[in-house]
Amino acid sequence: MSAGSDLIAKLARRQNLADYQKKHWTGTFTEYLDIVSRDPKVTRNAYQRVYDMILSFGTEEIVVHKEKLVRYKFFDDPIDDGHDAIFGLEKPLMNLVNVLKSAALGYGTERRVLLLHGPVGSSKSTIARLLKKGLEYYSQTDEGALYTFDWKEEGPEGETHWVPCPMHEEPLRLVPQEHRADLLAELNEGRGPDDFQVKIVGDLDPYCRQMFKERLELHGGDWARVLEDVRVRRVILSEQDRIGIGTFQPKDEKNQDATELTGDINYRKIAEYGSDSDPRAFNFDGEFNIANRGIIEFIEVLKLDVAFLYDLLGASQEHKIKPKKFAQTDIDEVIIGHTNEPEYRKLQSNEFMEALRDRTVKIDVPYVTKLSDEIKIYEKDYNSRRVTGKRIAPHTLEVAAMWAVLTRLEEPKNAGLTLMQKLKLYNGKTLPGFTEDNIKELKEEAEREGMHGISPRYVQDKISNALVAHAEERSVNPFMVLNELEAGLKHHSLINNDEVRKHYKHLLAVVKEEYEDIVKNEVQRAIAADDEALTRLCGNYIDNVKAYTQREKVKNKYTGQPEEPDERLMRSIEEKIDIPESRKDDFRREIMNYIGALAIDGKKFDYRTNERLQKALELKLFQDQKDTIKLTSLVSSVVDQDTQEKIDIVKGRLIRDYGYDEDSATDVLNYVASIFARGDVKRGGG
Repeated sequence: MSAGSDLIAKLARRQNLADYQKKHWTGTFTEYLDIVSRDPKVTRNAYQRVYDMILSFGTEEIVVHKEKLVRYKFFDDPIDDGHDAIFGLEKPLMNLVNVLKSAALGYGTERRVLLLHGPVGSSKSTIARLLKKGLEYYSQTDEGALYTFDWKEEGPEGETHWVPCPMHEEPLRLVPQEHRADLLAELNEGRGPDDFQVKIVGDLDPYCRQMFKERLELHGGDWARVLEDVRVRRVILSEQDRIGIGTFQPKDEKNQDATELTGDINYRKIAEYGSDSDPRAFNFDGEFNIANRGIIEFIEVLKLDVAFLYDLLGASQEHKIKPKKFAQTDIDEVIIGHTNEPEYRKLQSNEFMEALRDRTVKIDVPYVTKLSDEIKIYEKDYNSRRVTGKRIAPHTLEVAAMWAVLTRLEEPKNAGLTLMQKLKLYNGKTLPGFTEDNIKELKEEAEREGMHGISPRYVQDKISNALVAHAEERSVNPFMVLNELEAGLKHHSLINNDEVRKHYKHLLAVVKEEYEDIVKNEVQRAIAADDEALTRLCGNYIDNVKAYTQREKVKNKYTGQPEEPDERLMRSIEEKIDIPESRKDDFRREIMNYIGALAIDGKKFDYRTNERLQKALELKLFQDQKDTIKLTSLVSSVVDQDTQEKIDIVKGRLIRDYGYDEDSATDVLNYVASIFARGDVKRGGG
């Protein structure tokens, strides 16, 4: 056997033929009624199916700033391993699912166009894409199964072939109006008011109506015999195959007409059937036709020509479309469109569009305003799996995300709060004097927050530029990305205001300052991450505090003589965490009480259990060691061996504890050294 044959044989053994046969089931109408009796949900309408599809992936309750929200796991894109995952939009997505739920229950929103509205790049298209992809997947599962039918046709040689219903109709629509009530009574018998009830809504499309009528005449009005010419089959929804999922995008008005939505006459078949009003001489392949039983997406819906909007209104309000030369035809599909802010403002000011405004449910899809969620958006595209041959230095994506979020936030009305502090509050950090209620108030007073600012797309483009532009570098650092972000502002097509451009440049300076603080803090902690030295310093501090609080003397370790507690040492540590002179006694007593409480429980004191004291000790040790390491000597070309060894230890800690590699650790140490060389001692750690 050849290698190729062997490979095909291996793959053939992995096939799941039983699953294939289940997905391609065919049977009689009677057998279909048995399926409906066992599982009435196969007859769900499009809104019910989409809503159940979202729920099938599970939910969880989360609390964001004291507000309970339902998080739908479907929007993590488990189908495609998170490729289209949406971050930080729990509230807008909850609003969307609530509208779908209302429509599924028949409360009125099923007669509306769902309009996703927001700035460019805010995930509107991704949400629509996810819903289409989810419905495709769901229709392949047992829980999401749905069925349609084919007509039996005999060829000129007497051979039999099956012609599919062009709009994938629900088979129960084959039941004539006069028999529907009796059939439904049988199918729903024994089901309670809270159970799913089978309903038959709407009539057959013109093609199937013609086929039904011909066969009814042939069989002398015997409906049961008409059903013998019908084969019911399971249908799998697919955008690629144009079954149950459609997408419509406005093009040049001269090259587009309404037949793209509702189908067109097949001129080659007119000769065969003798009339252009014979449904067999018509292609029911417009986007509305093929999207029946599923979902249709309108890209940039408000750019549509008025003629298309009339079709859209009828489709949403009446659940009917009007194909050329035929009566109104029933459809069953979710209609979802998306548009950006300028187009929506035009809609509001156009009185001719009032009918459309009245038939839309607007769901705002803003930009993300939580830093950690914005970082996830970039990590999805720029990670070690996707970016090969080059490392992304720590904080690179963080500073890009920080700037993007800052451009979307509104200046706080509270004069004592900076925009950066507001960003941190939104991201879950605590600030003295700010409670969850205060954060909720901040959000409520900034209603338009997230509806303007920089798009994630712009940031992604600039990160890509930074990766490509510095081909010789083994890693990309925050400054490379920040420089790209700034350079791009001059040519940004969506910024047509110099004031806005100036504001965005100022925010880049704010982010650089924040990054400076972040890396200085990391280098400080890496320098001070000497456990033995910290333990010794802590022991020395505690001995002095104990003697001070108990009015005793301390034994000098070198001379053995009793001495007064070392006030200078104690204050040099306490000042690092802003303990004022007036509070020093209280703080020292707190420490001793804490140690005493641990001793009662048989536990030994460890400085790591007290976050404030640990920070104070680290800052003190950093200040003491900063000069012995001579970090500033990095700026010069000469570094002695002893200093180099100490610097290598610090570099090793940055790599081990903070995610740096050799290059980025060297870069960040050089950068922090240059800050200290400028004499920035106070901000360098006190």
